[in-house]
Amino acid sequence: MAEQIIIALVLGLVEGLTEFIPVSSTGHLILLGHFLGFKSAGTFEVLIQLGAILAILLVYFNRLVQIAKALPVSVKARHFVLAVLFGFLPAAVIGALAHDFIKTVLFDSPKVICISLILGGIVLLVIDRIEFKPKYTSAYEFSWPMAVKIGFFQCLAMIPGTSRSGSTIVGALLLGADKRSAAEFSFFLAMPTMVGAFTLDLWKSRHDLSFADGQLIVIGFVMAFISALLVVRALLDFVSRRGYAPFAWWRIAVGTIGLIGLYFG
Repeated sequence: MAEQIIIALVLGLVEGLTEFIPVSSTGHLILLGHFLGFKSAGTFEVLIQLGAILAILLVYFNRLVQIAKALPVSVKARHFVLAVLFGFLPAAVIGALAHDFIKTVLFDSPKVICISLILGGIVLLVIDRIEFKPKYTSAYEFSWPMAVKIGFFQCLAMIPGTSRSGSTIVGALLLGADKRSAAEFSFFLAMPTMVGAFTLDLWKSRHDLSFADGQLIVIGFVMAFISALLVVRALLDFVSRRGYAPFAWWRIAVGTIGLIGLYFG
């Protein structure tokens, strides 16, 4: 049991550090779990994400309170909240319909994850080199149709290794956002998306979880919360200065090392 606790701590740390950067936290967790001999059929990986969500809720708490207070009197606040909800809809519908396929097929293929990491890294490198002329410099300005389109980009992350934040950021950039507003909208869109994924997965797996599973999930959850706090506070400034190339090269390196490990393992 002690070994399992250490693995849960490590996976929670990785979840928090990678959830909000475009490298695919789920892909990292599944690959790491595979090589460490940790099997959870994706349930552990999904449920500990709530720790990362609580971290972003804490970081954005004052902003969220301001938005909530402004809803009755501010058209801009209502527009933004609806934009986030519209962006969430594609993942809500497709995720609910394809849940079993995602968990039983896609989450059980480390090779697919490695390939997705590499391909996603190449996409990020290309995107980072394009000189976009952004039409939007604030996430509050995104139109509802734009938010829905970003939501469909987010659905690509149902393939482990693709990255939810990476998909939404790339989608937002292609649709006219600057790098900072793209990352910020990705943060806000993560809130309903990950809470929804947590709730659905908890309900689907409620009969399969043991007390020992619950202990490991709590440990991973707490570690994900702590480590995500470090990332969320620093990411926007880092992206504004450095772009996405460092994350792209990291993805390519991890995917390549993973394929080599799978080949020789």
